[in-house]
Amino acid sequence: MSDFFQHGEIATFHRLKQRDLAELEAELAEATRHRPISLVLPYIPVELKGPGLPKIVEELRHVTYLKNIIVTVGRANAEEFREAKRFFSVLPQRPKVIWCTGPTIGNIYKLLAEKGINVGDDGKGRSAWTAYGYILGLEDSQVIALHDCDIVTYSRDLLARLCYPVAHPAIGFGFCKGYYSRVTDQMHGRVTRVFVTPLIRALKETLGSNQFLDYLDSFRYILAGEFSMDVDVAHLIRIPGDWGLEVGVLAEIHRNCALRRICQIDLSDNYEHKHQPLTFEDPNKGLLKMGTDITKSLFRTLASMGYTLTNEVFVTLRASYLRIAQDLIARYEYDSEINGLNYDRHKEGSAAEAFMRCIVSAGQQYLETPFELPQISNWNRVISAVPNIFELLIDAVERDSKG
Repeated sequence: MSDFFQHGEIATFHRLKQRDLAELEAELAEATRHRPISLVLPYIPVELKGPGLPKIVEELRHVTYLKNIIVTVGRANAEEFREAKRFFSVLPQRPKVIWCTGPTIGNIYKLLAEKGINVGDDGKGRSAWTAYGYILGLEDSQVIALHDCDIVTYSRDLLARLCYPVAHPAIGFGFCKGYYSRVTDQMHGRVTRVFVTPLIRALKETLGSNQFLDYLDSFRYILAGEFSMDVDVAHLIRIPGDWGLEVGVLAEIHRNCALRRICQIDLSDNYEHKHQPLTFEDPNKGLLKMGTDITKSLFRTLASMGYTLTNEVFVTLRASYLRIAQDLIARYEYDSEINGLNYDRHKEGSAAEAFMRCIVSAGQQYLETPFELPQISNWNRVISAVPNIFELLIDAVERDSKG
């Protein structure tokens, strides 16, 4: 049972009761007569071996209100792409499978590079961006939803709740971010709890409060990978191509949407997916690499707002971050104790000290390359550079599908 408190800059929709799923899906089916929904599933072959994806596909077999399912296949060779097509072919929605590392789509990426559009490296960001372009080219959807393929606790109730605030014509938000609790016998979500939340609050202390940082601090699970949006928003936002995807998307949403059209929704009572390793010895892997990319994304966004970021600022920020993180860690320990959960305060403290290195690394990289543009251009600019890009993209997907 959730609380009903409205906190922060954006609307929060809670899970106040267990609503009848059939009733919820019937309302969505009616809504999609006017606002059809396309679902994007960013997939990599390793997820076929995990426990989450088979459950997701089984649940999606019973979803009748989706217009399209778009599966983006990254980090895949030809055999792995064919395997993905076979696996997802059981879905009655007849999903389109996009081979993002294949030669056909690769030729489109090369064409865009020749026109000065850098689409970045293979990853979730580029895969999502490609799927948005394909959906925009089809011109048959008004809502785009995305969720990951490794959700162990998935049910189609999650998808229905994710789509509802944007798809329902009487509500009509432009962007909806999912959130949830991640608890088993212990708290999970270390990057959000121990790093991103205290980092945002340290930035507010160091630079002074502003609406953007207050907005970010309003999200209950800022790194959740699940969101839905209006197709008009998909035309406008740039997509980060690295681990800064979730924070970078929120920055673009803040830049392009009125706050009154942004919301978050409680998707499930609990949520479990694969856990990234925290590799203390290598800051370029796992959660430390994620933390560095997230921090760089924040620095570049703040610089674009007129903030001057210097080495002195980063020194102050590190000290402020660690103090706030340590205070939050104490709260997590007490919260765990009250709820009978396991909690390793030393491990959490060590994680905070490791994450502090992300601030150092991100600050150095920012100062060395302050004009780096890690984001993929929005689709409005791409259309301007290559007017027939949607026709090329649709044709490439069809050729790969038949090949």
